[in-house]
Amino acid sequence: MPKGMERFGKVTYTSEAKVSDFVKYLEEGKVMATRCKKCGRLYFPPRADCPECFSEEYEWVPLSGKCKLITYTVAHFAPTGFESDVPYVLAVAECEEGVKVFTRVSKDISVDELKPGMELKLAPIKVNEDKYSFELQKP
Repeated sequence: MPKGMERFGKVTYTSEAKVSDFVKYLEEGKVMATRCKKCGRLYFPPRADCPECFSEEYEWVPLSGKCKLITYTVAHFAPTGFESDVPYVLAVAECEEGVKVFTRVSKDISVDELKPGMELKLAPIKVNEDKYSFELQKP
């Protein structure tokens, strides 16, 4: 049986998902989206079931990682499992493929550097010895 979502993120509440290969791709250094084979809509994070046309047929599509910052905020609080991370920056960016992403910004980027429209890179990261996620980094 393929590995599930238990290795995604810092705290994982979902152990199995139709798109669990997403974690395998992150391990390989790839950020992948899914595209509905019926209507062509692109999804990130990946989805196996298209909410537009209800198709269950999808394909994996690599994202270039090239993004532009839309907006950001500094979080001074944290949900369970992230208390030691505060403060951290959450952002919305648009990938060159057209999908918008909501994720953390690398701690290597200071808040003073962030400006809407700036170029960033969506990149996979290793959270700890067996967990993976993604974040926005300097290109």
